[in-house]
Amino acid sequence: MSVGSQSNSTMIDFARRRRIRCIHFVGIGGAGMSGIAEVLLNLGFEVTGSDIAENKTVKHLRDLGASIYIGHHPENVAHCHVVVQSSAIAEDNVEIQQALKNKIVVIPRAEMLAELMRFNKGIAVCGTHGKTTTTSLIASIFAEADFDPTFIIGGLLNSAGTNARLGKGKYLIAEADESDASFLHLQPLISVVTNIEADHMDTYQGSFDQLKQTFIDFIHNLPFYGLVVYCIDDEIIPQLTDEFHRPMVSYGFSERADYQIIDFKQSGLKSEFKIGLPDKSVSEKIILNMPGRHNVQNAVAAAVVAIEEGIDLNSVHQALKKFQGIGRRFQTYHELNVAGHSVELVDDYGHHPSEVHATLEAVKAAYPESRLVLLFQPHRYSRTRDLYEDFVQVLSEADVLLLLEVYAAGEDQIAGADSKSLCRSIRQRGSIEPIYVENEHVLDDILARQLKDNDVLVMQGAGSVGLLVQKIIHKSEEAQ
Repeated sequence: MSVGSQSNSTMIDFARRRRIRCIHFVGIGGAGMSGIAEVLLNLGFEVTGSDIAENKTVKHLRDLGASIYIGHHPENVAHCHVVVQSSAIAEDNVEIQQALKNKIVVIPRAEMLAELMRFNKGIAVCGTHGKTTTTSLIASIFAEADFDPTFIIGGLLNSAGTNARLGKGKYLIAEADESDASFLHLQPLISVVTNIEADHMDTYQGSFDQLKQTFIDFIHNLPFYGLVVYCIDDEIIPQLTDEFHRPMVSYGFSERADYQIIDFKQSGLKSEFKIGLPDKSVSEKIILNMPGRHNVQNAVAAAVVAIEEGIDLNSVHQALKKFQGIGRRFQTYHELNVAGHSVELVDDYGHHPSEVHATLEAVKAAYPESRLVLLFQPHRYSRTRDLYEDFVQVLSEADVLLLLEVYAAGEDQIAGADSKSLCRSIRQRGSIEPIYVENEHVLDDILARQLKDNDVLVMQGAGSVGLLVQKIIHKSEEAQ
């Protein structure tokens, strides 16, 4: 039996001795919840769950044996022993309240992830941007090296066809979510810190200093013999490293990096680069099957973790070259018929100004002769308010801008932080004439008028815009 298998068996034995067999997930269809649910199913637990709507994730978990209810009802928790609560689920949810009334243990998602990590060698990726991509790249390299890791990712790893997998090896690779500070539950052995920017500021009472301190506190969860892998190109992280008090290595384009990115070149949708290693040697040319400087930084972060854990450079080369990407992270569709026009489509989850800028920069480098048409859906009124001027600036970088209304994600509307306000501010800036898309019913007509053959249509955001992408793809297939 492998180390990983022994560790997971320990968890199962402890749980069964306490008669914990059925685990219920409230909000099971979310990316963070579904991955944990899948791993627990594969460990042999009975898994139930509820969500407000059917989706592909719900169907996938049902196919694996989970019992999932659509809608939240008190009776859904009647037979479970533990309830896992999504960060998107309020305390007054009827299932949470019923569980508490029945004295059923209720824990947040991050605590369940921490329990899985406790029995494995944990690698956690934190940062404002790039968590999902970096986590996926680490998992791919470790799999290429036959380390057979367990991974739990916030997006669909295309090569695996899932966002989670139970491996037999000793590593558990996962994202560490700072959005609600729940990553403080985790105690990994290795942590990657990709970048730190102002986001989710309501969690931190609007204080950037508090956000930075929370990242420091998370690093202190590592043991004294752990390892911090951080991006030296970031503006904020190098200011905090004196307070980490843990072994560290850096990566990035900077000459000060322990692992330096050199000879970077983007060729269409691929990137080429080399890595300058700590012993002053230089790797052979590495090909990454993704475009953009930001994705090269993510890839080198993954490579550093692998190298520090004894994986050879050949496995790194092969994994990055074969990497098939993640769902809704610069996911490309070629020569689609969209509203009567032949276009390239890029589907992307990015919803922070820095993420939008990185995506647009990569698109322009990949398609230098094409017009860039951006259909963007802001995510949360609070984020739009807090980063308003940044959004005005970055959205003006498109050749054509279509703005959907803000995806509220449960928030109340905030005056002056809606898409009509953004349109007015962008128009006043004078570099582009934004088009407000009132709802999806008028989208086809707008796309028919605005698109031209050979355009690149970027559909970006963390809300319902992803569903619009699937509808457009379906219509294109029907038109063929």
